[in-house]
Amino acid sequence: MQFQSAEYVRSAGTPEQFLRDPFPKMVFAGRSNVGKSSVINRLTGRKNLARVGASPGKTRQIHYFLVDNSLYLVDLPGYGYAKVPKEEKARWANLMEQFFKTEGPRISGGVLIVDIRHRPTADDVTMYQWFRDSGCPVAVAANKLDKLKKREIEPALTLIRETLRLRPSDPLISFSAEKGHGKEALTAYLLDCRGGNS
Repeated sequence: MQFQSAEYVRSAGTPEQFLRDPFPKMVFAGRSNVGKSSVINRLTGRKNLARVGASPGKTRQIHYFLVDNSLYLVDLPGYGYAKVPKEEKARWANLMEQFFKTEGPRISGGVLIVDIRHRPTADDVTMYQWFRDSGCPVAVAANKLDKLKKREIEPALTLIRETLRLRPSDPLISFSAEKGHGKEALTAYLLDCRGGNS
């Protein structure tokens, strides 16, 4: 199960630039250093579709990628990077708040990407709640699975589930953008959301 085509469409730095289109939108969010771009690249099979910054905090706009001419992957600005000026952090937060406020009904599903090695941050909890409040389905992708030993995986997933207060039915997918683990499960989730909202 995989996407056949993927292309960059546009970036939005203001609400006026948000893409209004009938195709379903799957929204990706996560901290600046969590590997969000790498996850999108792995899912689409395109190495350089989403830019992988040399340093965290480089995604300052909302990026739209069209896959299979039927579904948008929407890459939100990364959050929580300490070296970004407060004014820029505030601008990002406002942009995302406006996005959820105006685009909520057009969001078919969300993917919150967290680092499986660490407890989700307060920003992660807030972002997850934004997804929940928008009324759309949301999956959590616990990236960087390849950095853990096997015995460390289950305790790490339990910590994520407890911190984000996931319900038993909420999808939590262990993922490795580096190795490809979890790609099938996350792709299936995206296609399922597309099918339910097209």
